[in-house]
Amino acid sequence: MDWLWAALFVVSSFFNGRAAFKLLLDWKGMLTTCRFVEDAYEQVETLPDEAALARDSRAPVFLHLVPAYQEPAIGATLRALLGSRYPDSKLHVVVITKEEEELAPHPSMEASTAELVRRFRLELPPWQQKMLSLLVMPGRGRKAHQLNWALRPDNLAAVLGDGVDASRIWVGVSDADSIPDRNAFRWIAADVVHDGGHEAYQGVTLSLANFDRLDVRGRVCAIQQSSIFIRVSIARLISERRRLRWFAALAGHAPGLTRVVRPVFELCFRRSQICLGHNQFVRLDTLQSVGGFPTSGATEDSTLGYALGARGILIQVVPLLELVDMPETTEKMIHQNARWYKGVLDDVPFLWETWRARRSAFNLAQLCRHVGTKVIEWPTAAAVYPVLGFVGWHLAYRFAYHPAWFALGIALPAISLGLTVCVGAFVTQHLIERLTPHCPRAVTVARTTVRATLWGTFRCQTYWLLATRGAWRVLWALLRTGRYAPAKTDRVTGAASPRPAARRWTRR
Repeated sequence: MDWLWAALFVVSSFFNGRAAFKLLLDWKGMLTTCRFVEDAYEQVETLPDEAALARDSRAPVFLHLVPAYQEPAIGATLRALLGSRYPDSKLHVVVITKEEEELAPHPSMEASTAELVRRFRLELPPWQQKMLSLLVMPGRGRKAHQLNWALRPDNLAAVLGDGVDASRIWVGVSDADSIPDRNAFRWIAADVVHDGGHEAYQGVTLSLANFDRLDVRGRVCAIQQSSIFIRVSIARLISERRRLRWFAALAGHAPGLTRVVRPVFELCFRRSQICLGHNQFVRLDTLQSVGGFPTSGATEDSTLGYALGARGILIQVVPLLELVDMPETTEKMIHQNARWYKGVLDDVPFLWETWRARRSAFNLAQLCRHVGTKVIEWPTAAAVYPVLGFVGWHLAYRFAYHPAWFALGIALPAISLGLTVCVGAFVTQHLIERLTPHCPRAVTVARTTVRATLWGTFRCQTYWLLATRGAWRVLWALLRTGRYAPAKTDRVTGAASPRPAARRWTRR
């Protein structure tokens, strides 16, 4: 049986070493994103002003979509978007609601979302009324169907006029709880005017919009979810461009070598494109070329990222912040993660068909990595890694006669546990606090009590245990009934009451 214990020791050492390595990458990813954001905010006042962008024919037109369903506080998002520092003639905000809500409004809301938008619009000055449109989608459908409804030719013509040049239009998306930065459109416009722009953009998102309304556990989860966005989602987009620039430079010096190693590079070092579903922008012709927002899965944003990546389109990071809400109860957090995991499962057939259509190393890598790190690891990591850490420590003593094996068995779980506390509890808190001065709305996330500090020390476990429960909820439903119907996370109960009248924004 010695060979069995040895094999188990190798497996546990591999996973403990991998966990430590991933935590170091997370640390580096958060530092990369924070520096990227801080450098951008130091230069934000050098961006072209509204008058210059209004005169410049190269400045893009933005069609910013806000899909909404049972959103009592949608006014805050609309105020933030309409208060953006961008020419009003080149910014069109479109809210898309559902007819089913019009017919049966939520009993806890004073009126349907569409009616709230109509009232909000009536309180605006005429020049802002022209910037805001409302569309009501008939029938049933999810967020992707609402977005695609707004992109129908007749609706595009009604908002933008006839003869739309799709290559000059960027379609933005915000959720109805988003608080975007006032300079986001200016930043993208500067990139388009000076460098020709990119086909897709993704902004930096933090789940801190309702931080003051969360309890201790909710605040811990808000910090952790925000850190996932900056250390994984955004950091991956930044590093992907760096890797490709490095490979392109290598190709310029050694084209023969790069032709040979390209499959290995794409299989081992390329990473999937990530869209977050808000604070994202895609050029209209590019969006039309992929068939609009994907409707095949529960999360259209992740599928869109995979679709763009498969076409070789790189997403450029917008280094300006957007705030979104965090679910305000434990049950809603679990529900949100369950919907995300259902999207993970729905993306598997898409990636499989993508690989079958074009059997490249890149497409194979995206499929295998998605199945391994999301479909399998997501619901099991919260149990597997602690167990393997304990097993690694235990087996180290079984091989105490071998000094190198003993040292490895003791060190790897200890390093992994130490980094879990260090990165998850202290580094994450510090770096999120570094970003808050740049938030579009004042946010204070500093710990003020011993209880908050203790909860924060084990924030990874707090958040991931809830995420694991969400994933297993989906798997259990699929095993029992063969289906799981993901619904929108409810923001009616406990949401802030909508303001009765819209403020008149003045540009500064």
